[in-house]
Amino acid sequence: MAAGGANVRPLADKGPGYTPGMCTGVVHVRPYRLFLALAAFGVAPMSHAAVSPVLVIHGGAGVIKRDMTPAKEQAVRAALTRALQDGYARLKAGGSALDAVAAAITVLEDDPHFNAGKGAVFTHDGSNELDAAIMDGSTLRAGAVAGVQRVKNPILLARAVMEKTPYVMLSGAGAEALAKEQGITLVDPSYFRTEERWQQLQRALKEDAARQPHADVETAKHFGTVGAVALDAQGRLAAGTSTGGMTDKRWGRIGDSPIIGAGTYADSGCAVSGTGWGEFYIRSVAAHQICMKVTQMRVPLKRAAAEVINQEIPSMGGNGGAIALDAEGHISIPFNTDGMYRGWIGADGVPHVAIYGDEDDGTAELPTPPPADSVAQP
Repeated sequence: MAAGGANVRPLADKGPGYTPGMCTGVVHVRPYRLFLALAAFGVAPMSHAAVSPVLVIHGGAGVIKRDMTPAKEQAVRAALTRALQDGYARLKAGGSALDAVAAAITVLEDDPHFNAGKGAVFTHDGSNELDAAIMDGSTLRAGAVAGVQRVKNPILLARAVMEKTPYVMLSGAGAEALAKEQGITLVDPSYFRTEERWQQLQRALKEDAARQPHADVETAKHFGTVGAVALDAQGRLAAGTSTGGMTDKRWGRIGDSPIIGAGTYADSGCAVSGTGWGEFYIRSVAAHQICMKVTQMRVPLKRAAAEVINQEIPSMGGNGGAIALDAEGHISIPFNTDGMYRGWIGADGVPHVAIYGDEDDGTAELPTPPPADSVAQP
């Protein structure tokens, strides 16, 4: 049984030179591939059915135990639900996948229970350094920020980098100058201080001084990120990720979240946001690799995501999870940790939220999503 509750089965041998992978889903014909093939010969379909919008989110993977207080668990589930509702409202109103991703992540950045925005962890020097990225799969445009300390919602600044500048990534004071110019909210650095995160740092510093390994697994394994992927009614995909980095990080370390292709990636056929030990996501170019398997190698989404997240990254010594979405609305949420804050919402408009590894998140046997015009209206 794989993490997240999905059944995993080996694929049949395809012949010499083929390496069996793991599969958690069923192969589906992808109509957009036919469209691309026809377009290459100057032929395009006269029309196509609208797509049912889908939004998938995560609030970080890691060691999430059932001994968290009922109040905290309720607050986390409520925040995940709000993020899904806010993002999906944008989709139902005709907004873009980018709008939904930004809206959902903003909710999580404003909630102190997640390591992004308000809940960001502290660096070794006692400051907060925030990173974020967003990508439009339909155009391959992207924007990212790294090491910002006064931006309330880094995901909004990442979008401004994409839409208002000729650049892809800005960092530090320069990124904050753009925020001021674009009217994006800046706050005093004290806004990001929470007692829980501060105490995490104090314990880590004591362990550093004693040359002891970090006892707190979240600190030791570098967990903590929020993210979203979305598919809008026009068939466009988008992905975004935001993080406060890792507790006790030094020397301006930047992880995978703001690096396009590592922790965040979207194209016309696939969108991915990762969460986990960032160095391994960078080295494996995890998000891009998943999408290349889907769009270029014709690997089903669930198998592609599982191969990277549950096989390749652990084989290198890393761990974590991801959310992935393809152009037909198929969802994959692989992770190899004890739990992952996660959720999704689709055609029925009902938020599905889960926390623990043995908790059913409803994605194991999702049917092929129906066209939007076939969904009954309330």
